[in-house]
Amino acid sequence: MTTDWTIQSRSHQCSATGQPFQEGEHFYTLLYTEGGGYRREDICEEAFKSREEQKVQPLSFWRSKYENPPTGEEPVVSKQSAEDLLRSYMEQDDPGHNNARYILALMLERKRVLKEREVKTNDDGTMVRIYEHGKSGEVFVIPDPQLRLDQVAEIQMQVADLLK
Repeated sequence: MTTDWTIQSRSHQCSATGQPFQEGEHFYTLLYTEGGGYRREDICEEAFKSREEQKVQPLSFWRSKYENPPTGEEPVVSKQSAEDLLRSYMEQDDPGHNNARYILALMLERKRVLKEREVKTNDDGTMVRIYEHGKSGEVFVIPDPQLRLDQVAEIQMQVADLLK
């Protein structure tokens, strides 16, 4: 199964009503599988509660609090961070990076940069972990390579070498 693992950013307005989200407002993120990839919709609570039963149910959904995007420039980082490396690997979509993507996501979850929202099992038995970036609200869909414990240490060392 080929799947588009792109990062999907949080909307700043409700996709159902078009109204902009306000700071502190709760909204729902709905994630759908579509055309070999994923489609994200962010809708206000009112639209979520009033939506009718749909033929196509979302793969996953969750409730979040809207935060305005950060203003100003990001600090310059001299070495590559785990988040930078994960973003780079997500853009490349190279199956050879699946293990590293998974380990990087776990590292960022431990640092509370990413929040795991759900774990799904596809029809073919593969697992995907759905993460949301705590500050930006971006969604990361990470395939779970179901590593054995004896494989984890080696991959962690490889990732640590990349971050030096």
